[in-house]
Amino acid sequence: MLLRTIRATATATATVAIAAAVAVSLVPGDATAAAPDRPAAPAATAATTTATAARNPVIVVGGLIGVSIAYEPIAARLRADGHRVFVYQLPGLGFGDIRDSARAFSSYVEQVRSVTGASRVDLVAHSEGGLVSRWYVKFLGGTEAVARYVSLGSPQQGTYVANILGFVGLGSCAGIVACQQMSIGSAFLTDLNGGDDTPGAVRWTTVRTWQDELVRPVGNAALADGATNVLIQAWCPLRVVGHLGLVLDGTTYSAVRQVLADAPVRPNCFAL
Repeated sequence: MLLRTIRATATATATVAIAAAVAVSLVPGDATAAAPDRPAAPAATAATTTATAARNPVIVVGGLIGVSIAYEPIAARLRADGHRVFVYQLPGLGFGDIRDSARAFSSYVEQVRSVTGASRVDLVAHSEGGLVSRWYVKFLGGTEAVARYVSLGSPQQGTYVANILGFVGLGSCAGIVACQQMSIGSAFLTDLNGGDDTPGAVRWTTVRTWQDELVRPVGNAALADGATNVLIQAWCPLRVVGHLGLVLDGTTYSAVRQVLADAPVRPNCFAL
């Protein structure tokens, strides 16, 4: 029975990952989906105001298999709220070493700062993107460049979904380095979570959901030291949000909006 349940979980996980890959186009649209190594400044419009220009640019950091266009819904919400938005697609769709992705992301952040003239950026990171962003902040000087960090369903302490792949005969994450690093107890996570896991003057926030099918246990999407950890269902018990749904859900976005506005986090249960 246990083996059947674990195999079913692994199958569901693979199905979700494959669906994420095939449900989106590889052709990015407008400036927010610029190539990861060459961010373009969002086009100025008549609606651009001094207040908007004064805000930090927001970088939406994708997760494993997260192509840029998959994050257009949350990017559109951010733009509608007056933010300058960039979407970062992880190198190699995030299959490689997370530390390498963080080094590439470091260069991207500097390019965004150069393009916009901003001294700091805000990060909204989904899934693996939250780990990439944290490694950048903690080990690559990001404390000087990041003002606010929001993770959506990031396996901050790892996920047993990665651990069970070996049990069902797929070896150590089928050879996928990032998956190995997201396994509970990995050397990567030991380094990332050692000491202060929320360094600098960054405003650290995590958002998680009970229905996350890829981050298990769900509590592993939270941070410890000085972070605001938001469980959607603690505020909205009837809200159903999956792992991929975190970048589409209105209640989740209401929490993101509040963090970026330096407001108390009180998710809107009725947001669409």
